[in-house]
Amino acid sequence: MTPTLTLTTGQFSDRGRKEINQDFHGLCIPREPQLSSKGAAIALADGISSSDVAHIASESAVKSFLDDYFCTSDAWSVRTSAERVLAAINSWLISQTLRSPFREDRNRGYVCTFSAVVVKASTAHLVHLGDSRIYRLRNGALEQLTNDHRLIVSETQSYLSRALGMSEALEIDYHAVPIEEGDVFILATDGIYEFASASFIIEAVASCPQDLDAAARRIADEAGANGSPDNLTIQIARIDTLPQGPATSLHLQLAELPPAPVLEPRMVFDGYRIVREVHGSSRSHIYLAEDGDSGALLVLKTPSIDLRDDPAYRERFMLEEWIARRINSAHVLKPCPPTRKRNYLYVVTEYIEGRTLAQWMRDNPAPDLETVRGIVEQIARGLLAFHRMEMLHQDLRPDNIMIDGSGTVKIIDFGSTRVAGLAETQPADALPDILGTAQYTAPEYFLGEFGSPGSDLFSLGVIAYQMICGRLPYGAEVAKSRTRAAQKKLRYASVLDEQREIPAWVDAALARAVHPDPARRYAELSEFTHDLRHPNLALMGQRGPALMERNPVLFWKGVSLLLAVLVMVLLGANTLRT
Repeated sequence: MTPTLTLTTGQFSDRGRKEINQDFHGLCIPREPQLSSKGAAIALADGISSSDVAHIASESAVKSFLDDYFCTSDAWSVRTSAERVLAAINSWLISQTLRSPFREDRNRGYVCTFSAVVVKASTAHLVHLGDSRIYRLRNGALEQLTNDHRLIVSETQSYLSRALGMSEALEIDYHAVPIEEGDVFILATDGIYEFASASFIIEAVASCPQDLDAAARRIADEAGANGSPDNLTIQIARIDTLPQGPATSLHLQLAELPPAPVLEPRMVFDGYRIVREVHGSSRSHIYLAEDGDSGALLVLKTPSIDLRDDPAYRERFMLEEWIARRINSAHVLKPCPPTRKRNYLYVVTEYIEGRTLAQWMRDNPAPDLETVRGIVEQIARGLLAFHRMEMLHQDLRPDNIMIDGSGTVKIIDFGSTRVAGLAETQPADALPDILGTAQYTAPEYFLGEFGSPGSDLFSLGVIAYQMICGRLPYGAEVAKSRTRAAQKKLRYASVLDEQREIPAWVDAALARAVHPDPARRYAELSEFTHDLRHPNLALMGQRGPALMERNPVLFWKGVSLLLAVLVMVLLGANTLRT
């Protein structure tokens, strides 16, 4: 049986010498498949001593984090999920303070420190604000993994510099660390770590391997006996086993579903009547089908016969439907919700009556600029829906874009899409694959780097460029340039020529979108679509490609004319002398 993530935990909290306990702690270890997709979370908060309501802030912060983190999209990375949840918690705490009698003095309001560890696959994700601490105990050594957010005024006086509920500008420390079986994570408030030595903590954990609650109590008792005047809260979590490879809900689906058979027209399959095959390739078979219950036309996609026994291929095939169900955009292919039990491995999507952008480009070799802008803007809106879910399409090309009869543009085929939340379940040393089509793939992929939203922007820029002039901005040179030195030699071929009247500022926008260096592209898709409609003076002020590169014929004509004028001037001067 494949090992999964298992942990042994222990916790203890007490008010100590204070009247009330302003600390709060909690943990959540969900069942599969959520354990694989979201991980296990341990959280601790410490209310500030100057506030009479800080215990409410601590309890609200921990409970809200543990509830809301597991409600975020499993397409999101741990960091994005945690930061968005904490931003919401921070806003709520500040609003509570502003509605309270302490609105003029936030040091008496709803403020607390916060530290959490999310263990997902073979990585521990740490989020932290304030002066509670997270330690890792490995091989008998205790290592502090967080920094104290404290402003030291003197030997006897210091202040918190960061905490939840303190400021609208929330600055969270995030850190991801690889983990090993046997690693122990310890979360503690200052009432513990300032009065219990590292050696005592190490010994206490080692002496109670099967009862970490007892170890936590021993450490708290030690801190109290050493004179701690504060609340005493400590959490201990030991990693017992780590999952071997990604174990997601996709695997559970795949284990249950046999491959679909070869389908033929008029055949009834799982309640669908096959009308005809639309497309067949080495990756999949696509059919137009009719739903036996509703009579609606839809598209049925089955795995490739040659690859259907490959587990990695089957996983990626089912991932397409998983992705489609998490994106809601008029410009992204929509999956059809299941209305009956599925007995085979296949995907059902809406039927788009139209043509691919590749066919549209063949039918419209010289489209007007306004039509190009409209298509690019719709594709950008579809891509934005991916990026908001922390997904990269990675194979944006004319064949993967459909235009229906009403002119609506939709992105299809998610077989190469990278999902941040799922990528975290992969081994840390896994290298990126080049899954897209070479002509439209961003240069950074050929360097073995992972992509970014700017990589999808590059592909969109190439498509826009190709619609305008029918060529590619770097020809076939990008795929051949597999070093940074080679990529620096890539030269953008301007769309400005004698055949079409294209504004120079449009050419400048295209050049920036397809720049080989991701850092020099647009930061946002909206910036690119805006600059396709409005002259960007900043871009126009940049030195563009030399005339010889843009139009060699015109360059040499100009040189010839200049030489001719120079010869005539010299002849005229010589005549005057004689």
